[in-house]
Amino acid sequence: MRLEVLALALIVGACNWAFRYVPTRANLHELPSGSPVTRFLAATGPAAIGTLFVASALPLVNDRSGPATLTLGTGVGAVLLIYAATRSVAVATLAGALAYGGAFWLVAA
Repeated sequence: MRLEVLALALIVGACNWAFRYVPTRANLHELPSGSPVTRFLAATGPAAIGTLFVASALPLVNDRSGPATLTLGTGVGAVLLIYAATRSVAVATLAGALAYGGAFWLVAA
């Protein structure tokens, strides 16, 4: 393995660890509500969820086959519909997972 690749992997791993560990140990209650740090920390959760969604959905979108698009659309539609009705991220996420799984089961059967 080349030294540059190893160094890059170690740097990214250390930053990833720090990004996840430091907020759990830092006393964030003393931060002013409108400060840039507070806004940054508030935005990282939805940004991470969006990034994970795009990374997992891209292979399905690029596939362009009927079943993959149908299952993805069913799951996303359920999340959006349930979130709009309940404003609960947890319930919407569970509903989306159930809808995706149900659509996958129907398509695979």
